[in-house]
Amino acid sequence: VCGEPHAHIGVDGCGAPVHAMPLIALARAFRSIATGAAGPTGNRIHEAMTTHPAMVGGERRDVTRLMRAVPGLMAKDGADGVYALAMPDGRALAIKIGDGGERVRPAVLLAALEALGVDVAAVEQQMQVPVLGHGQPVGAIRSLVP
Repeated sequence: VCGEPHAHIGVDGCGAPVHAMPLIALARAFRSIATGAAGPTGNRIHEAMTTHPAMVGGERRDVTRLMRAVPGLMAKDGADGVYALAMPDGRALAIKIGDGGERVRPAVLLAALEALGVDVAAVEQQMQVPVLGHGQPVGAIRSLVP
């Protein structure tokens, strides 16, 4: 469903197969599943993920919050700062945070979704990551890209 051969297949830290591919191919795969182009198996995956988002990421993860806030959105975070999502209308993206950290990911995701025209107002506050100094909020991480 990614539209090209995998460069390599390995195993990640939790024992799941990992398919090495460019980010554009990952976004293409998610789009194919979310739009129905991946066929009946893709439809089952999309329905399972969007119907039960807590099973994808747990109750306190941004992936769950986003899927609950945006109807039809299918999203999944991965190891080392990888994240992919797609809408049934074909809008899709995949990101990789270079240092593998998760601290900036919510700001990047919200900015990218807004750039795609997705309304994230219902989840924006829940996804903000405070910057703490001596245990007290001293700032926030936000995107400077309009």
